[in-house]
Amino acid sequence: MKQLKSRCYVLPRSGIKVFSMSRLAGVAALQLALAACSIAPGMKMQQSATLPVSGAAGQAQTEKLPVPTTEITLSSIDQISSETEHRSDASISALLAHAQAYTVGPGDVLQITVWDHPELAAALGAQPPANARTYDPPPGFVIDEKGYLRFPYVGSLRVEGMTIDEVQQRLTEQLGKSFHNPQVTARIASFRAKQVYVDGEVRTPGAQAINDVPTTLYDAISHAGGFSSAADQSRITLTRNGQSYDINFTKMLQRGLNPSKIMLRPGDLVRVAAREENGVFVLGEVGKPLTALPQRSGQLTLSDAISQAGSINSTTADAAQLYVIRGVGKGAHVYHLDAASPVSMVLANRFELQPKDIVYVDGNGLVRFSRVLNLLLPGITAGLYAGLVTK
Repeated sequence: MKQLKSRCYVLPRSGIKVFSMSRLAGVAALQLALAACSIAPGMKMQQSATLPVSGAAGQAQTEKLPVPTTEITLSSIDQISSETEHRSDASISALLAHAQAYTVGPGDVLQITVWDHPELAAALGAQPPANARTYDPPPGFVIDEKGYLRFPYVGSLRVEGMTIDEVQQRLTEQLGKSFHNPQVTARIASFRAKQVYVDGEVRTPGAQAINDVPTTLYDAISHAGGFSSAADQSRITLTRNGQSYDINFTKMLQRGLNPSKIMLRPGDLVRVAAREENGVFVLGEVGKPLTALPQRSGQLTLSDAISQAGSINSTTADAAQLYVIRGVGKGAHVYHLDAASPVSMVLANRFELQPKDIVYVDGNGLVRFSRVLNLLLPGITAGLYAGLVTK
């Protein structure tokens, strides 16, 4: 076999050329370089992007959804704020109502007195003992599970859904059949028929009985001990009849809307979210990538999130490429800010982030080249070492 100057070998009779190991290592290193350039970390984010659409079998189809990109300006910030306030107003308007009189229901305990008829007082029952438990019902007449009240000389009287004045009037009418001009007094001794539930980041979560004083959102939170230190006051969810309404407690106060205008109904569930549930992910060329948490008021601006992450890394970051990636339905929306100018921080201070947003600071060109080189060096070193071994 004859060795050629081009450092390749020719097999006799066949004419097939075989390259040496050093040249093969160089080709492999070149292929690795091309591949690494396409997957290098810190690569420049494209202004236009697409999201794959999953098929029925879970495999990505060829069709892709475009991801719109919006520049962060004063007009775009005002538009986002207007849309957010419009959605909030729609939720609040559906919950505003006037106070209504309490109506009795199953489980309520009534105290009924018929004056000048002491024989009917025995039906009321004995006074509670001194060591009675707080949840024991006081003596009186309990409305059964079907909504009926049993009283001497009256029998069973359906009272569910009546106000206490209506109950008193019906008893007077029925007792008038047995007594001359009876004087009847009725009052609710224990409210046990209707409840609301307060859960989440309040000091004493649990069920609260509704009484003859209408219960508002403000009352329910106050009765639960107020917000805890971990509460996000902008993320309150009220669930009613299977439908959820989002309430921003902080924005209501800032806009002069009184939370006591939101009347609660029996069976309502009020949940106060925790701040750690509504964090924002800060990634890329920042001092310390982390999950930025909103304030107790629930507010978190773009500048706040960057500040929590240790600010933008002046050595490795391309400040002109700052992005906020926000999930919208099944897609996403990208907001771009050129933070190279200090004036742009005014916009960052006004741009409010939403839960689960992703803040990404891109790297500069030198950093991207350095990271590509770091990926290539192990492959190049291995190729050169293989070439030296073959010699």
